[in-house]
Amino acid sequence: MYQLDIQPENVRDTLKKYVQADGYDLVLDMERSQGVHLYDSAHDRSILDFFTCFASMPLGYNHPGMVNDETFKKNLLLAALTNPSNSDIYTQQYAEFVDTFSRVGIPDYLPHAFFIAGGALAVENALKAAMDWKVQKNFQKGHLSEKGTKVIHFEKAFHGRSGYTMSLTNTLPDKTKWYARFDWPRITTPGVEFPFTDERYEALLKKEKLAIRQIKLAFKNNPDDICAIIVEPILSEGGDIHLRVEFFEELRRLADENECLLIYDEVQTGVGLTGRFWCHEHFGENARPDIIAFGKKMQVCGILAGPKIDEIETNVFRVPSRINSTWGGNLTDMVRSSKVLQIIEEDNLCDHAAQTGSYLHDKLLAISGSADKVSNVRGRGLLNAFDLPDTAMRNEFIKKGLENQVLFLGCGSRTIRFRPSLIMKNEDIDAGMEVMEKIIKNL
Repeated sequence: MYQLDIQPENVRDTLKKYVQADGYDLVLDMERSQGVHLYDSAHDRSILDFFTCFASMPLGYNHPGMVNDETFKKNLLLAALTNPSNSDIYTQQYAEFVDTFSRVGIPDYLPHAFFIAGGALAVENALKAAMDWKVQKNFQKGHLSEKGTKVIHFEKAFHGRSGYTMSLTNTLPDKTKWYARFDWPRITTPGVEFPFTDERYEALLKKEKLAIRQIKLAFKNNPDDICAIIVEPILSEGGDIHLRVEFFEELRRLADENECLLIYDEVQTGVGLTGRFWCHEHFGENARPDIIAFGKKMQVCGILAGPKIDEIETNVFRVPSRINSTWGGNLTDMVRSSKVLQIIEEDNLCDHAAQTGSYLHDKLLAISGSADKVSNVRGRGLLNAFDLPDTAMRNEFIKKGLENQVLFLGCGSRTIRFRPSLIMKNEDIDAGMEVMEKIIKNL
């Protein structure tokens, strides 16, 4: 019979015998965690969670809509016990997931779907779809050899740590150094600094013009060889860097002019956190993507693609085995995702995230106004961030947060990013801000 013999106080030591185990100093009790609070059984404490496993827990812990749904739990158990290969063996549960996703989260301009386990693999298959499309486009133009596999990407981007994605990721050197990578065009990131003053606006326009020049030069120096431009709607791991809507519109125009695909990596920004189901929905019709990659809060990872891909009849969504995997996303995750999406829809959690996110943003601005250590407050919906003076102070802030039973998350060189669950309420934010102010005063 299965039983838990390892006591909470021995979990980290047990893990350290075989794995790095350099994460937070806590042991998650999955049964005792509730709502926006995780329970640390190693230290017998409840912790307010602004981390949510790197933005992957949309409903917090033990949401009653999931815990009290016996039919859902039965199907979750069936999927976990069986674990069929979704790529070739089909189930009602798989179809129910796709149907629910299509209703709640698939835009009509992205009709093609592919599912896989892992955000990096989602991005990688987005790149494969683009490469396949561009190479065949070039064959139609008369090219006799394969050409069209380079990808324009941005400085401080994080797109994963496998295969092709290592040629894109460039946050911390340790994540990619000494691994084989392609020399693909890397573009200056024209990030917005807040508050948005006239002086900063002029500086931003110069950065945007530089980035656009670099992109145009990349197309000129690599004729017919660039298949895609890829960008995160908000560059998360690199420091929660925001770009202007006008810049995304320019990326759309440049992709169209140069016959390549525009890919948005929505792995971290998707599924309601910004107040819209997809972050790119904030950018309007003139900045719509050809492909998005998704994961984390979706529970299932994968890609959605638009009609431009159908300009090639033999694209990866039509030719068997061009993109594929044994489990095709994992049925257990699909069943869980179906229920998550249902609750997001029924409880209007995207709208809720927009409202509570505005409340969080106002609170951060107020703290910034009275504490000179806090700067560059920015955000969309609940996806918020601020900067501290340096890396050491940022790391100390995270440490002190956990000591005060609040779990914060860093990014970039000196940023604190907020990744709460969609169910967080104003009173939860108040509790977190009270701890934040206490820490800031003593840094």
